[in-house]
Amino acid sequence: MNYKKVPVLGMLIALALIMSYIESILPLNLGIPGAKIGLPNIVIITALYKAGEKQACIISIVRIILAGFLFGNFFSIVYSIMGASFSLSAMILLKKKTSFSVYGISMAGGIMHNVGQIVAAMVVLETKELIYYLPILTIIGMITGIFIGIISGMLLKRLPS
Repeated sequence: MNYKKVPVLGMLIALALIMSYIESILPLNLGIPGAKIGLPNIVIITALYKAGEKQACIISIVRIILAGFLFGNFFSIVYSIMGASFSLSAMILLKKKTSFSVYGISMAGGIMHNVGQIVAAMVVLETKELIYYLPILTIIGMITGIFIGIISGMLLKRLPS
């Protein structure tokens, strides 16, 4: 890694952590336990486009671990890591296709994050019954993904290449 990128990576991790904190104190209830807007994904998507896949993954993992210890618990780390791995995998694959915009990639990331968390919950809680939350979480992931995609798109237009 280029040493000039380290300070930028640190600032992006800090920004993602601040977004996690803001999200943790927002009095928003989407009707599903643990459902959130996904504000840190603004930083992750921006990093994916501007810094690259590896840096986006590093930012995501470090942010999840730090946020888990600061604002959550062990299970929040487990669920978030699983959601992020599904989400980032989908976003990286779709970004390689030229037919997907930042909005579509963000929406897919939101949906796949929820899929990853449901899979994690099914494993941790040893029940398949949680699959019934998936349609609701898919809708929530689409809505929040579009919202995050719009913000990320506006940010990407304003950042230098």
